[in-house]
Amino acid sequence: MIKVSDTAKKKVIELMSDDGFSATTDFIRVGVKSGGCSGLSYDLKFDKEQKEDDKIFEDNGVKIIVDKKSFLYLIGTTLEYSGGLNGAGFVFNNPNANRTCGCGESFSL
Repeated sequence: MIKVSDTAKKKVIELMSDDGFSATTDFIRVGVKSGGCSGLSYDLKFDKEQKEDDKIFEDNGVKIIVDKKSFLYLIGTTLEYSGGLNGAGFVFNNPNANRTCGCGESFSL
């Protein structure tokens, strides 16, 4: 399961609305792809459609879709949002990551 913090929920709803998506019917698609300075990087986008092998979660009123392959890397992850002085953006707190890069956008197991 993937959890969503309160601050991430507020930002997700705002951004989905700005991009023509609805937080009540549409999804956040979270995935993992090769790349980044630590070997794997996170991928996050909005989506209206579920694919056959997707896993669906809902936490804190936010619907999340994860493809089958990425799910193994993301079990137990919490999606958070940071609006600090060092830059604003979504942060993945992933208990499976052994190493992350300084920006928090890539990791390794």
